[in-house]
Amino acid sequence: MRLNTPKQTSHEHTKNDTMKTVITYGTFDLFHIGHLNLLKNLSTLGDKLIVAISTDEFNELKGKTTVIPYKQRSEIVNAIQYVDMVIPECNWEQKPSDIKENNIDIFAIGDDWKGKFDFLTDICEVLYLPRTQGISSSELKKHVKENFQ
Repeated sequence: MRLNTPKQTSHEHTKNDTMKTVITYGTFDLFHIGHLNLLKNLSTLGDKLIVAISTDEFNELKGKTTVIPYKQRSEIVNAIQYVDMVIPECNWEQKPSDIKENNIDIFAIGDDWKGKFDFLTDICEVLYLPRTQGISSSELKKHVKENFQ
């Protein structure tokens, strides 16, 4: 398993002024088409895509319960062809240091977070992308709870 290390990709070459590195953050529980669409769209914004996945401990602090444990969610996301590297998200405060340490050009996240990360514009470009309509892990959990108990 190659978590926290770059994947060999077909678009790998030496970083120069025209190459861009993109980062996103999320829980990625119950991986679904909305997650895939996001990762696919993000991969078109640059040459390298880093995905920071919320750890189980961080999700607990956020009051979220995941169905799939962090290690498995990381493996699933790391296996996606659009993703070059997976790192853990352990707290809200790590974003600026992740951006600096990984030479991030673009921070991108779903538009349900619009405005929440504008403070990062001093160190990188910040983009809020539209979510896939009609699908979310929260809605999937709700649907299962209501219909399959």
